[in-house]
Amino acid sequence: MKLKDHVTSLGDLVDPDLYHERLNLEGCSPEQAASMLDSMLAIRLVEEAIADLIESGEAKCPCHLGIGQEAVAVGIAQCLRTSDRVFGAHRSHSHFLSMGGSIQSLLCEVLGKQDGCSRGMGGSMHLFGQEFGFFGSVPIVAGTVPLAVGAALAALKDQRGDIAVAYFGDGASEEGVIHESLNLASIYQLPVLFVCENNLYSSHLDIAQRQPTDSIARFAKAHSIDNIIVEGNDVIEVKNCTAELVEKMRGNPGPAFIEAVTYRWRGHVGPDENVDVGVRRSAKDLLAWKRRDPIKRLYEGMAAEHDVSTDLRSIRTRVENEVRAAVAVARQSPYPADELNQAAVYAGDDS
Repeated sequence: MKLKDHVTSLGDLVDPDLYHERLNLEGCSPEQAASMLDSMLAIRLVEEAIADLIESGEAKCPCHLGIGQEAVAVGIAQCLRTSDRVFGAHRSHSHFLSMGGSIQSLLCEVLGKQDGCSRGMGGSMHLFGQEFGFFGSVPIVAGTVPLAVGAALAALKDQRGDIAVAYFGDGASEEGVIHESLNLASIYQLPVLFVCENNLYSSHLDIAQRQPTDSIARFAKAHSIDNIIVEGNDVIEVKNCTAELVEKMRGNPGPAFIEAVTYRWRGHVGPDENVDVGVRRSAKDLLAWKRRDPIKRLYEGMAAEHDVSTDLRSIRTRVENEVRAAVAVARQSPYPADELNQAAVYAGDDS
């Protein structure tokens, strides 16, 4: 019996030799473009700083970096408000920062310091910032997806037009709870935006080794959910497609699904590039994907269409200085006091 060939439903979106051109900024103001550039640079440079902290041994917790994927969270965040309820997974630095989380609180958390967003007791994979709409991230694959569905039910009952957002990777689609969540959201017409950051890998395993086709949006179609597949390294396309879906969800509640095709430059966990694993993760392909850099392409679009007086290197240096200062503060921050650790584990005796 001959095995069926793997089907490439995503077509040229998965070809690393394509989509290297500057972005088309039609419909995007100079101010919004500059803001998104700053946000993507902050995410990139924070994660590069975290990579350095891992290599130096200062960061003790597992850290999953999304360098190269910044456009997804930043584009989607443009369409959200602080009363929305956003949930992430183990690779959620970008989700936290794009919603307004502070660089300093993230770095403190990674170093286990009391001034971290989870008081130094969560680490890289347990981030929290409800005051700006980020309701948390967890390392359990697909663990926050049903929570987002529940948050969408609460938003529907509140009747304020808020939505929930569930970020997850292509690997999470192999968990049963994803399909249960899609089904429930569809049946009850809940305002939840499912966002699959399809970087073609689950840990070290290429999607062609795990699934009969490379598109995750087929699961949304199976549950009659509005869905869009986007070039995930084009922040303008991500923003515009998200705006279209979210506007509809706020006025006429129901679920929607975005599949953003992207690629992480580092490995599954830690700073290594992992070019020695997987059937398609070669040094050549990684270099080609790096030419699809969402930051460089946005800046080139700004330089061509807007009046940009500062070069990218100078902008990067400015943001780099902010990150460097935040790292210094995080290093000096205190660790959680012993009594705080105990209070977080044991219930108090109120009798």
